[in-house]
Amino acid sequence: MALLPFSKKNNATRTPSNPDVQAFLAGYSIEIMPRTAEKVNDFRALLPKGTRVYIAHIDGTPIEDMIATARRLKGEGFDVMPHFPARIIKDRATLADWIARYQGQADVNQGLILAGSPQNPLGEFESSMDLLETGLFDKAGFGHLHMAGHPEGNRDIDPDGSDKGVMQALRWKQDFSNRTDAKIALATQFCFDAKPVISWVNALGDAGINLPVHIGIAGPAKLQTLIRFAIACGVGPSLKVLQKRAMDVTKLILPYEPTEIISELAAHRAANPEFNVKQVHFFPLGGIKTNATWAINNGGKNTRPANAA
Repeated sequence: MALLPFSKKNNATRTPSNPDVQAFLAGYSIEIMPRTAEKVNDFRALLPKGTRVYIAHIDGTPIEDMIATARRLKGEGFDVMPHFPARIIKDRATLADWIARYQGQADVNQGLILAGSPQNPLGEFESSMDLLETGLFDKAGFGHLHMAGHPEGNRDIDPDGSDKGVMQALRWKQDFSNRTDAKIALATQFCFDAKPVISWVNALGDAGINLPVHIGIAGPAKLQTLIRFAIACGVGPSLKVLQKRAMDVTKLILPYEPTEIISELAAHRAANPEFNVKQVHFFPLGGIKTNATWAINNGGKNTRPANAA
């Protein structure tokens, strides 16, 4: 779920006020990396007060850079959720050190626990479940532990295209939520079509998996950029939305904006209050400022920047 370099161009536009969308965008989270955070002078000019900011930990990023970014964001008044990618963590001692440093130096008590990008583990951990089974997050009193969700499947877990492995992992995570004091949620890969998301969330409920879903949404970006990321990240059925758009010459040169998928999901939740998508999690593939501006223009008072409140 980690991000690649963001572009700088700001193409977000204002759309007519939509109460359902405004409600749906309340409490959204966003993902950054240390080197993209360095380009933002003050996050308080872009994000609502208390926004949860995930910090993606790409293999090769020094832990010192991660902690410095976390400390800065915490100091600006945001909730910080760093990634803990299992496959780049060498051993239990390294994990314990990271947790202690995040807590002691940046006052962090939450994390996104995931397998991570490398196919081959660099140490003794291979999955989010391996990290959680150490008990170190519970011992440290982490209050929020989020894990990955895959509305369109995951070929790394299920090479045959089924959802057998993914569902087995989700059942484990559901069980874990019953034996931890931490609040558990699923932060998903980004999607472009509301229909697969709705079907997936409903299927989880039918299977007895009721973990809150924070749905991944790609922020405004060039169409070509999104198609490249979608292919690299294994986004499946909803990729057709982008491909169809690419065939329309009138839209090809225009930046993609998540207005359609957000509007459909917002309307569905308004009509079905039990729908288990609780929050939006943005991947700012076209730039942090561009994404934040789109949210400001569409979220009303719920997305007003901290320094404009």
